[in-house]
Amino acid sequence: MEDVQNKTGSNLGIAALITAIITFVLAVIPCVGLIAIIPGIIAIVLASVGLSQSARTNSPRGVLVAGLIIAIIASLISVSQVFVASKIAKSADKWPGDIQNIIKDVQDNVVKDLEDANISIKVESNGDKVEIKTGTDKKDKEQKLEDLEGGNTQKDDTLQKKK
Repeated sequence: MEDVQNKTGSNLGIAALITAIITFVLAVIPCVGLIAIIPGIIAIVLASVGLSQSARTNSPRGVLVAGLIIAIIASLISVSQVFVASKIAKSADKWPGDIQNIIKDVQDNVVKDLEDANISIKVESNGDKVEIKTGTDKKDKEQKLEDLEGGNTQKDDTLQKKK
């Protein structure tokens, strides 16, 4: 004669396992994991009720235990995201100042690099060569500006025509 096993709680075990897997998938997604608390609690309740029913009838508990373990782990992951989100929210007021400082540093570096830049342009056409050179020597540029404003018409050294 065969032993007939009572499968009391196996439907609850399958439901708990499916809900626990869905909870785990939701729990590991950043920001969405906070929502996973609800199906996690449902999966824990289903698995607990199924375990109590299977204990009375001595039926298999593997699926129920698996569902309970996955639901507990997923719920813990989901709850941990609440703490992470609160830490981020507490430090969020410091971010705008940090971002502004970083942008200011980048702007200062770009301006410094542009001030130190030297430009040289060479153009050749039909044997004629034109070369334009400029640097960042401010004193030289100020002197040229004063010469132009004063009416001095000295030849500009930055533009040279070569043949």
